[in-house]
Amino acid sequence: MLAFGQKKMFRKPMVALLHFFVYAGFVIINIEILEIILDGLTGKHRLFAQPLGDIYVFLINSFEILAFSVLLACVVFLVRRNLWKVKRVSSGNKELAGWPKTDANLILVTEIVLMSLFLLMNASDTLLQSKGAEHYSLHPTGNFLLSQYLQPVLSGWSESTLIGLERSAWWLHIAGIFAFLNYLPYSKHLHIILAFPNTYYARQTPLGEMENMPSVQQEVLYAMQPELAPTDAAAPARFGAKDVMDLSWKNLMDAYSCTECGRCTAACPANLTGKLLSPRKIMMDTRDRLEEVGKNIEKNGSFVEDGKSLLHDRISTEELRACTTCNACVQECPVAISPLSIILQLRRYLIMEESNSPQEWAGMFGNVENNFAPWKFSPEERDAWVQ
Repeated sequence: MLAFGQKKMFRKPMVALLHFFVYAGFVIINIEILEIILDGLTGKHRLFAQPLGDIYVFLINSFEILAFSVLLACVVFLVRRNLWKVKRVSSGNKELAGWPKTDANLILVTEIVLMSLFLLMNASDTLLQSKGAEHYSLHPTGNFLLSQYLQPVLSGWSESTLIGLERSAWWLHIAGIFAFLNYLPYSKHLHIILAFPNTYYARQTPLGEMENMPSVQQEVLYAMQPELAPTDAAAPARFGAKDVMDLSWKNLMDAYSCTECGRCTAACPANLTGKLLSPRKIMMDTRDRLEEVGKNIEKNGSFVEDGKSLLHDRISTEELRACTTCNACVQECPVAISPLSIILQLRRYLIMEESNSPQEWAGMFGNVENNFAPWKFSPEERDAWVQ
């Protein structure tokens, strides 16, 4: 339900409905590309029209309704981002300035162009059928539900001009779809594919349950029962995470599944009170650093130390300390991303590897280490409150 049904999206019904049109349009309308390609390979015209009969007309009419819905939704999204400047998605957010804004707008414009080409192709095709043009009149379909309203604009055009329009729309539609599919891995819209495995592999444990390091848990147990401690136990290689190489595969898939929708940041109490933390930026920084590491490996055959890391170079200590671990960002994400998991691992490295913590925390850490509780009471005196 989370990925296919877009369950969390419908907390904002109007935006969710528009997004659903775009989502359904992308999945369903592109079934039509199969016929378009087969027509080109076989030299036929509307290959499925004769075998499917009335069902074919019903399907194309449905596709046209979806195409028009996608077109309208994309126009609304463009207006929201660039004219209304809705805070969550406008370039007023500094993490969305530059390429993220261009990427989002480029995809929306591409969708508008593709849907327009689909409707233009149908309008010119059916007009050529009515004129008895060779090739087009082999399997007449009659007019379609929405594209017929474009015909008055085209009715004065010559047959050769209409053929040129139909062929241009046909080729550009195919080229646009394949260009989009090749562009997809370089865009935030990779979430179209990754949303499904990402939600499938989402944690099923309660949101407030933190993942502990087994080695640290063992140390606590050995401190309580020293006789159980092995003499040759190896120390953990690293506590927490400093760079993307220290994160789990799920953290990295989270980064590539991020839609940059900003629902996590909009719900973050730290961000709402003016603090530097933005869970969306955490995910974007992780993805950007991963891209940087990938290019390093591609260039050198293996990773060559570049003097940079996710922690400090992209994500600051101030951002990490602002997090209250409330899980609002995790709860709000439509595709089950957990910015908090990355934040906790980076904070663990700060504390346990760099001893980098506010002075106020030092006393609590000392009490936990020595007294197994945040308070400055020995374990033997813990029940003294009863007296």
